[in-house]
Amino acid sequence: MHKAIVYIDDAAHARQVLAPLVTGAQAATTHWVLVACAPRMTHRISKWVSHSARENWRAKWADKLFAQVQPWVEAAGGPVSTVLAKGPLPELLVQLQAEHGAGIPVVDARRPKVEQEAQAPAPVATPQPASTTVVTRKPPRRWSVPGSLTSLGLLFMLATD
Repeated sequence: MHKAIVYIDDAAHARQVLAPLVTGAQAATTHWVLVACAPRMTHRISKWVSHSARENWRAKWADKLFAQVQPWVEAAGGPVSTVLAKGPLPELLVQLQAEHGAGIPVVDARRPKVEQEAQAPAPVATPQPASTTVVTRKPPRRWSVPGSLTSLGLLFMLATD
């Protein structure tokens, strides 16, 4: 039986990436290991949310993702295992390869992060005419004596009298 590790974080994008693999000839004999990669939370969130609440949210998020993807992959006929990534992916990959075999292909079906930047049109650089250097001068400051220095001077005058 063939095995494949699939990283997912979005059900719609994962279906697009996995569609050719699931409809292939070897799909019925493939054991799919779906790895849910939850969105990263900032380190400042620890002020507002406890660690157990974050873990509970991550588990609920993964359950919802697996509920959308798992029946679709199981329809191809192969067994499906689910794993929630709780740490760095390279360490998890080493662990999964030790468990399922070293030659397992890995499919990254996560939504790319640079997609929004690639869809935005590139700004067109228009040549700016050479401008002269503009020098702005600050208005002269009026010299003022701070109140503490004034009170200190008055104190010395009274002390000398």
